[in-house]
Amino acid sequence: MEIIEREEELKQTIDQFWESVPSVWNLIRSHLRTISEEQFDISVEQFHLLRHIRKGLTSVSEIADARMISRPAASQAAESLVEKGLITRRQEVNDRRFVHLALTPAGEDLLNQVFKQNRAWMMEKMAALSTEDLSRITEGLQLLKSAFNAPEQKPQEDPIPVIGID
Repeated sequence: MEIIEREEELKQTIDQFWESVPSVWNLIRSHLRTISEEQFDISVEQFHLLRHIRKGLTSVSEIADARMISRPAASQAAESLVEKGLITRRQEVNDRRFVHLALTPAGEDLLNQVFKQNRAWMMEKMAALSTEDLSRITEGLQLLKSAFNAPEQKPQEDPIPVIGID
């Protein structure tokens, strides 16, 4: 009987995940798109390219792989950002085929402004939540991240069956 109860708990949690996370993420992405396009005249793809450069990816290939887009698409986005003065390209001295991408001060400033505005928008959306609610959300997000980052475990004697999406 315990296995059936556990399966039901997992199913309800997964159903709630699918009802919550994609819709919230889509709202956040939509807001980022609005800020990026309307206020800063950059596409969402260009925004992500800037963000990845800030995180330490320095080549079109690395960014294309991280974004799961083609190298020509990443290169085109990078070229547009170079033209706007938001990133620089610098060829590697020992290997001219390798080009380093870096944020300019204007690119850094743009990212800071986008993140600041998006954070303010998210804070406004979450302002009505109690301190306890915010703590529960933070704890839940940490648990979710931990569950998905945990190394795969070998099956136990009585494994819980995999439950698919209905």
